[in-house]
Amino acid sequence: MQKLFKRIVILLICISFIPLLSSAQTNDYISHRAKNIIIMIPDGMGLSDVTAARIYKNGPNGAPLYFETLPNIGYQRTHSANSTVTDSAAAASAWACGEKFNNDEIGYHSEDGSYNPTILELAKYKGKATGLVATSTITHATPAVWGAHVNSRSCETEIARQYIEATGVDVMFGGGRKKFNPDTPDKCGVSGDFIKMAEEKGYAVVYTKSQMEEAVGRGAKKLLGLFADDALTPEKDRPVDTEEPRLPEMTKAALALLEKNRNGFFLMVEGSQVDWANHGNDLEYQITETLAFDEAVKVALDWINASSRRKSETLLIIVADHDCGGFAVNGPYGRLAKAGEFVEAGWTSKGHTAQDTIVWSQGPGSYKLGRAIDNTDLYYVMREALGYKVSGKQNK
Repeated sequence: MQKLFKRIVILLICISFIPLLSSAQTNDYISHRAKNIIIMIPDGMGLSDVTAARIYKNGPNGAPLYFETLPNIGYQRTHSANSTVTDSAAAASAWACGEKFNNDEIGYHSEDGSYNPTILELAKYKGKATGLVATSTITHATPAVWGAHVNSRSCETEIARQYIEATGVDVMFGGGRKKFNPDTPDKCGVSGDFIKMAEEKGYAVVYTKSQMEEAVGRGAKKLLGLFADDALTPEKDRPVDTEEPRLPEMTKAALALLEKNRNGFFLMVEGSQVDWANHGNDLEYQITETLAFDEAVKVALDWINASSRRKSETLLIIVADHDCGGFAVNGPYGRLAKAGEFVEAGWTSKGHTAQDTIVWSQGPGSYKLGRAIDNTDLYYVMREALGYKVSGKQNK
């Protein structure tokens, strides 16, 4: 009887420790698998950009931005293989392939022609749908690293060819009509009509917001949206009646198509022009692009939160590839700014900086990102979420 009593006491003590683990982490310990992965990238956004946008939208004491509400927060090193200050090609390639690359390389080691399959390619091997959304050309560096392998980010027509002919990305929304059917070859010597090739391979090709929404309504399985010859129009310069879709609208459309795949999906969404605003030290441009990106995050969160199952099965990561401009909030000093007011801005550069960038995340395995990490670590978290074995990092 005394032995039975001791066993009961030990059992009760063990049970009492269970609540010490958060429910999110308990689920993670059970499984790091994710049916869906969404990575959202405010290109070139530093932490002060977040502060400035939040103050402008909600005031100093106002609500957080949507991406600030994610439960796991860490920060990442951003250097490339050959430079303390990275470019977007090397930084995003580190996420996509799990290795350090030289600046200008798109998931491809120029010295020996080697590369790892990207997270998007690994998702396709699992039968998942895949999507890329950007406000730059869709063949620009950050979207390119997920669906192409080239020695230079300037090979945008070759990137377009690989999207259509080699990788078969299911949904692509952004600018870049001229990159798919250029007048002259790109840096890699590639030219051709890859819009026609896309149509021959079963893509519906659309050029306006109305056409995009109609294609989504009829359930297009593969959709290429090219809404401008080059990049999309900045938020601050858009006419009210434009037929160019905004980033939140493209994100919603992409989710509506990708969710139809019973195996899940991988989706990358880039707010490309936060970076360009910082290159130009243009505060209004920076804030309006940051807030448009945050609206796209709300679209993703609304989709995720529509069911408890989606929430438990979706890994959401929000991270900037690098800082740009060395932006700082210098004021106002001696009084509180008001919502709708631009802060007093300071800048150290018109180029990228080596500053670490914040990682916000939620979903399966995301607690691993809630600390100081390297940008290559994101690859291994996403790879494990897809169900692939992770034995350790191997950086070149």
